[in-house]
Amino acid sequence: MSWLAIDTTGANCTVALRLPGGAEHVQSDPIGRGHAERLAPMVESLLKQAGINPATLTRIGVTTGPGSFAGTRVGVAFARGLALACQADCIGLSNLAILARQAGPRPALAVMHDAKRGEVILQVWRDGKAESPERCPVDGLEVRIGELGGRDCVITGSGARHAGSGFDDLGIETLDPVTLLTMTGELAPADSPPIPFYARPPDAKLPGGVDPA
Repeated sequence: MSWLAIDTTGANCTVALRLPGGAEHVQSDPIGRGHAERLAPMVESLLKQAGINPATLTRIGVTTGPGSFAGTRVGVAFARGLALACQADCIGLSNLAILARQAGPRPALAVMHDAKRGEVILQVWRDGKAESPERCPVDGLEVRIGELGGRDCVITGSGARHAGSGFDDLGIETLDPVTLLTMTGELAPADSPPIPFYARPPDAKLPGGVDPA
């Protein structure tokens, strides 16, 4: 049972591998942009370093966002294609859920992604149960967190800076590769499809100003 996990939704291009018996190999490079060019060589290098044939992969996990629009597309497309070629299960990993796992058990936790343009993507966990994520304006964010999580809610994520000083900020923004691997092995493929979760629809328009389907 060999698992591969991929993250290209942020500034880092990250690949992680867990082998039978629990040995792990991780490579994470802070490249900013250029994930499309770096991802395949990194995966090839990591598999070669571990002495693993890609055909032996049984699960491939990939972060689905919210994060970089282009990076998310690169990672999801690559993971889907590799999983198809290897006949492996492909698991979609929510960035918000990964950060919540890294935060550990909390009575109330709000994870926020900075979506720019005065908005965040907010998801709240109460006693381990997740509410649906929502896009929220920065104005009034503190009130919304209080409504969903209560005044004792702790916060984290890249959007936490917009929540004001009324909550304890855990300061977790970077995805942990080992957590990616662990969740890749835990989640059921049927419940975790590798579908991108974008902060907002693409800005691109078809000729005539038509939104793409």
